[in-house]
Formats: sequence, C-alpha cells, structure tokens
Amino acid sequence: MEEGRKPTLIASVRRALHLMEAVASHPGGAPAKQLAREVRLPLATTYHLLRTLAYEGYANRLADGLWVLGDRLEALRVQSRSQALLTRIRPTLTALRDELGMASYFGLHEDGEIRVIDIADGPRAPRVDLWVGFDEAAHATAIGKCVLAQLDERTRQDYLARHPLVELTPNTITDPRELARRLRLCRELTLDREEYAIGTGCAAVPVVDATSTVVGTLAVSCGTAKLPKIEASLHRMRASAARIQRTLSLTI
Repeated sequence: MEEGRKPTLIASVRRALHLMEAVASHPGGAPAKQLAREVRLPLATTYHLLRTLAYEGYANRLADGLWVLGDRLEALRVQSRSQALLTRIRPTLTALRDELGMASYFGLHEDGEIRVIDIADGPRAPRVDLWVGFDEAAHATAIGKCVLAQLDERTRQDYLARHPLVELTPNTITDPRELARRLRLCRELTLDREEYAIGTGCAAVPVVDATSTVVGTLAVSCGTAKLPKIEASLHRMRASAARIQRTLSLTI
C-alpha cells in the first residue's frame, strides 16, 4: 500500500549532510581522511563531496588541510532564526486579525531600519497596499511612528536624517517639529489617520520586554471609519503585544 512505502531519498544528499555533521563535530577542523572514516565513505567520494561543499560555500579547507564549515551556513542560521520568529508570532497575529477583522502587522527596529517583519491578512482583512516602500514611509505609518517614539533622541535623529519626511497624502506630517510633538504623545497607542494612504487608517502599540525596552511593534490597519473601534480595542492589542513579548523572550 502507499502508506507502507519508504520515502524516496537521494543518497548523495544524505552523504553530504552526514559529512557536514562530521565536519561540525570538530571545532578545530579535521582532515579528509578522518572525515571519510567517520562517515564510512571512500576517500575519493569524500573529497568530491568536500570540494562541492566548498564551491557552494558550505565548507572551507584551511591552509593546513583541515576542513571546517563554510560561511554560507551563517547566513542559513540567521534566516532560520527569522523563520523561527515568524513561526512563533504568526499565531498571535492571526488571532488578532480574526478577533478584530483587520490585517495585523509586526515590525522591528533592526540594523538601523524600521521593517515590517510579518503580516497576517485575508480576504476579509486585506493588508494596506504598500505603494511606497516602507523605508521611505515610516514617518507616515503607525508602526513607524510607534518605533520612532520609543527610540532615544540620537537614534531617532539619525534615522530621520537618512529618511526625509516625504509627503504621501495631504495628512502626512512633513514638519520635523510637528512630528517630534506628535511622537511625544505616542506612548500607549499610535495612529495613522490617512497619512500613508487616503481612506486607510492604522494603529500600533509597542511590544516591550521586562525592562520596558521596546523590542517590536504590533499594528492593525482598517478603513478610517473603523479607527474608533481600534481605539476601543486597545486592551486587546495590548494583550496580543504581551503574548508576542513572551514569544520573543524565548526566541531572541
């Protein structure tokens, strides 16, 4: 029967993976002969696999002939951490979307930039059409303003110096002094009232750790007529932000 069949496995892939595991088990590196013995492969096969892995950046041969893992794996580790983060926060974003009937977002201040990390939307809760790249529009979005409000003065000024206050709608704040005044008011709930796109509103709350340091921002978007509903649902957004914070404490 179909259920009893063994999966089709690619032998060469398995050998390469086992060889990488053997290389990883030697922090100081190991010669090809030793690796061949450990994975029970002919020396010629081991050399072919090692050369292939080296060509792709997954292994590296040192000057003394020892083999170590390559730099390409570090990129995979970084990406895997990001995927692990999405796996953990997506259920909370989805639950908030279903509870409020609005698309939900999670953003971070990372490497000097404000980025949207994940979005939970659907047919009944469409996301905002990001017609302008977020890097150019943080000042006009609830997520961006929420993050900017929590940054220290030096970091915030550095960000704004690199990102001009472009006018996206007649409601976009383009005066630095007015933006600074508005940011001082953004503590519990940050709103975007058609500043990014006409007809669209957005609200965001900070996600903070145990020391009250902001580690992210949770937001939802909707038609501007529904903004009062968001304001009335602040406690729900706070509860979701707290769940994400607990998730981040286990992930970061």
